[in-house]
Amino acid sequence: MEPYNAVGLIPTFWGIRTRSDIEKNLEHLESLTKAAFWLSNLDIPVRLLAIPEGALQGFNDEILDLDHTEYAHHCAIDVPGPETDRLGELARTWNVYILAQAKARHPEWPDLFFNLGLVIGPEGDILLRHYKLNALLPVERSVSPHDLFDWWVERYGRTLDAFWPVADTPIGRLGVMMAMEGCYPENGRGLALNGAEVVYRGSLPVPFTENDVFEVSNRARALENNMYVVAPNIGGYHLYPESPQPIDAGGGHSMIVNHRGQIVGKQFDTSGSTFVSGVVDIEALRSHRANAQISNWAKDIRAELGQLIYERPIYPKNRYLNRKPPHHEEFRREVTERQIELLQDRAIWQKPGSEGTA
Repeated sequence: MEPYNAVGLIPTFWGIRTRSDIEKNLEHLESLTKAAFWLSNLDIPVRLLAIPEGALQGFNDEILDLDHTEYAHHCAIDVPGPETDRLGELARTWNVYILAQAKARHPEWPDLFFNLGLVIGPEGDILLRHYKLNALLPVERSVSPHDLFDWWVERYGRTLDAFWPVADTPIGRLGVMMAMEGCYPENGRGLALNGAEVVYRGSLPVPFTENDVFEVSNRARALENNMYVVAPNIGGYHLYPESPQPIDAGGGHSMIVNHRGQIVGKQFDTSGSTFVSGVVDIEALRSHRANAQISNWAKDIRAELGQLIYERPIYPKNRYLNRKPPHHEEFRREVTERQIELLQDRAIWQKPGSEGTA
């Protein structure tokens, strides 16, 4: 397999009130793609295009603490649908694989919405759907499969494919690890042990980009799993289509990281719409996995020991089998504060100001 360029778009985007507002963002993404390809193809061919989380709809459901079901009915998309058809046409036009994200409904849960990661092939077909497992709590209220865990396992099975699916393609095995998912090592490891070689990770807001959390977690997930991480961040955020001034909510630091944890493409600026580009060498990754004696870490996983870490449940499953996600303050009281107390009660965490035991 020849090395190829991966391009991550870093778009200006506009928050939406209704689904029809997505049109403005799609038009901008199409224009930005033309510029990114014209320049990146001057190096080596582009085969992969990543569109960061938020680029279609923004984050108004989170920022404005909107009612979950109202947002599901008026702003979330269906997949497939007109929006993914447009992305499919973009893939066909440029003959690339596309990694993207949208807040979307599930056909069997019409009053809820999920954060959905997508892999779209160069023929415009949807190759993979990944439902985000770890949201930006307590403010992101998209539903996780863990929030419907018993139903999800009955419907899709208790397998890696049910939670960390991977698409096997001619440019490598592609997976999705959105935003906060990359802050939890289990998600990178789940993808890696399901065969992933190139993983989408976008986006993350300030302050996490400004205090190195984004870079540290991108490079750590790439290194410990010997996989590429393609991590474009968002550009300027207009709260609504008519809002005149954008806000830099992402803080830049877009990057592409190789299987050794090294940054091979970076764009730390956010002044306007731009892109990040870097070379993906799948053969080098596969050679490293096959020939390294130390740093191909997965071969040395002591799975029986790892299972001990997770024997006792921590975050509660099945929260939304019979209710919709609450507003910010209610979630803080019901979940965030209780989860902190749980870890303190188990003596895993010490309360601030408490005396340690000898």
